[in-house]
Amino acid sequence: MIIKYLKARRFIIKQLTAFFTICLVSISQLVWSQEKPNVLFLVIDDLNDWVSISKKFPGVKTPNIDRLAKSGTYFEKAYSQAPLCGPSRASFLSGLLPSKTGVYLQIKDTDLKQYLDDKFQVDFLPNYFSKNGYKTLGVGKIFHNGEGIDAFDEYGGKFEAYGPLPEKRFNYDPAWFGQKGTQTDWAAFPEKDEQMPDYKYANWAASQLAKKHEKPFFMAVGFIRPHVPWYVPQKWFDLVKNSPTQMPPYLKTDMDDIPQIGKSITEVLEMPTTEWAIQKNNWKDMVQAYLACIAFVDAQVGKVLDALEKSAYKDNTYIVLLSDHGYHLGEKNRFAKHSLWERSAHVPLIISGPGLQQNKLNHNPVGLVDIYPTLLDLCGLPKNKQNDGRSLTPVLRNQAKHWDYPVYAFYGTNNISVYKSKYHYIKYEDLSEEFYDLEKDPQEWRNKASDLKESVLLNTFRKLAPAKTAAYAPNSLMDGNAYFKSKKP
Repeated sequence: MIIKYLKARRFIIKQLTAFFTICLVSISQLVWSQEKPNVLFLVIDDLNDWVSISKKFPGVKTPNIDRLAKSGTYFEKAYSQAPLCGPSRASFLSGLLPSKTGVYLQIKDTDLKQYLDDKFQVDFLPNYFSKNGYKTLGVGKIFHNGEGIDAFDEYGGKFEAYGPLPEKRFNYDPAWFGQKGTQTDWAAFPEKDEQMPDYKYANWAASQLAKKHEKPFFMAVGFIRPHVPWYVPQKWFDLVKNSPTQMPPYLKTDMDDIPQIGKSITEVLEMPTTEWAIQKNNWKDMVQAYLACIAFVDAQVGKVLDALEKSAYKDNTYIVLLSDHGYHLGEKNRFAKHSLWERSAHVPLIISGPGLQQNKLNHNPVGLVDIYPTLLDLCGLPKNKQNDGRSLTPVLRNQAKHWDYPVYAFYGTNNISVYKSKYHYIKYEDLSEEFYDLEKDPQEWRNKASDLKESVLLNTFRKLAPAKTAAYAPNSLMDGNAYFKSKKP
């Protein structure tokens, strides 16, 4: 009898112990979830600095991006580390500079993951959050090809590449010039927003924000527009029907003082030129289509922000919004990225969240590679010693008395761009140079490298530029450019 009683007692004690253990674990997880902030990471494709708050171009309609900027800090001198989707994303998602990895050109997502795993044992940003107790969610174009590559616990996928495509191009077909490969075209197409991938991405993100998450989350949402083709429904063209009221600055002799290699690395034969657009009377229509795409993607950003505002996470979520690189809309006789000039590198960057300054414009050069260490810092996670960037937290919390560090961009081995203060320096692999004062010459029309020659100022920037950068990563692709094809990366 006593033995049965003791066994029963032990059984009850075990059950109660297990019950209370589960309760304590659940409570601790809930408390941890409440204490650790969430992250909403918004990536826009090919958006240059044309957002309303920047006042860079008239007729831009971005009320949702603007309201996000007013809730945090807008970095008006933010720069991408590479002027292409793939290498830029590889840099800010790995926290490594292209000069270290050799990822200057496009690489398939799966090849990129294998290469960076093998050589650097890299933790991509969402992987690092996952290793530190976060639930990671992603949808859309985060990595270049829109593949999850095991970076997310839940991945909503990448829908129809760039949206529905017409049976025949509307306005621009590179086959007319014997070239193929570009998606450049523009038109009011398709009929409904619901047919657009970005609309679906925003809906997926909004649905996730409406759910209960037991752990803090890192959610990445990758929007495609305003990447070409510039197709959006008619209502977005109607919204910007009176724009543009002026055209982007263009100087026909702009390229006369550019080193030959600077022209060679930027040559993309299948893309339209400004001279072609002027001859065909298409320039205004092309800019308007770009503005329509910006207005459309801004609305999708707004949908996600609205969902966050209605959620239980609104007061405990850091938000980052960025573009992977800039874009030329006729400046320097081109409609493309693919260059080390300011128009290809300059991007919007906004960071907001609990405890950070609001409605602030920051005037210091910063890089997208700084985002990785910044988010770790804000969320109280251990530093990743591999990170090449700097945490921007002192700037975001108004604690930085001095912030004047160089920011780098790279396009091919030993082709280097350096931004610091108001200056922009470019050094090519043949040691030819460009140098601009961006306050006096924001369009980079006057290359002052020859005038300055051996000046103290120019020599200072020469010393800032790395003497040598990494060789091309394996499986690098850039078939549309003769210079890069000759390198056989």
